[in-house]
Amino acid sequence: MTRFFSFLFLLTLNLPSIAQPIYKEYSIQAVNYFQVAAEVKALQLQAYEIARFRLDQALVTLPAGKPLAVVVDVDETVLDNSPYQARQILSGESYPKGWKEWVEEANALAIPGSAEFLNYADKKHVAVFYISNRKLADIPATMKNLKAAGFPQVTDDRILFKSTENGKESRRQKVAEQYEIVLLVGDNLTDFTAFFDGQSTTERNRLTVQMQKEFGARFIMLPNSLYGDWENALYEWNLKADEKEKAELRKKALRLQN
Repeated sequence: MTRFFSFLFLLTLNLPSIAQPIYKEYSIQAVNYFQVAAEVKALQLQAYEIARFRLDQALVTLPAGKPLAVVVDVDETVLDNSPYQARQILSGESYPKGWKEWVEEANALAIPGSAEFLNYADKKHVAVFYISNRKLADIPATMKNLKAAGFPQVTDDRILFKSTENGKESRRQKVAEQYEIVLLVGDNLTDFTAFFDGQSTTERNRLTVQMQKEFGARFIMLPNSLYGDWENALYEWNLKADEKEKAELRKKALRLQN
């Protein structure tokens, strides 16, 4: 019997994934939801069906003027980076570790419905712009990935990535100088308007209700349980907070009654 318990003890020592807590374990269900829930795929497909419907409306109703354009975010809007998030959990690393390597792989799959919609826009002679906070150095690998995933109009003039500022408004305005932006598609409220930049959770919710008529009309929102400004706002924008502080803020945000 003593030998049996000694064997179990040694076996436990050789199972660090069980004996030790997994870094970011709280994120596992978020990644599970994004990767395996058919409901997420349904929301993604639904978003792009609405986008197609709204684009058809714009093509018929908008008066002649500037050429039309659609602006899309990249990460979790047209490219699925959830495998990177899964790697972070299992490796115990946090962004930006491993991100450059993931981007260089250029193997991210298309978000369901995204390539089909953008190719539809392309056939309708609508310009497509990819506005992302990926860095300028990421452009070659991202272009390779977008092309491999079947996206149209992947050219230098249609890729507007981050140079210095996080806000996307100046890049949207640059597009608006020559095009009529009929749709903005994203997974973060800041993909639509600068009004959401750096706002608190309370203010983000207030503004969303205030702008409710824009959603499903000009703003097309996709689900992202993995990360985003919703999480940064939850941490009160203290991005340097340690894991213990963040855990406390997550608990504090739980609503116990309506």
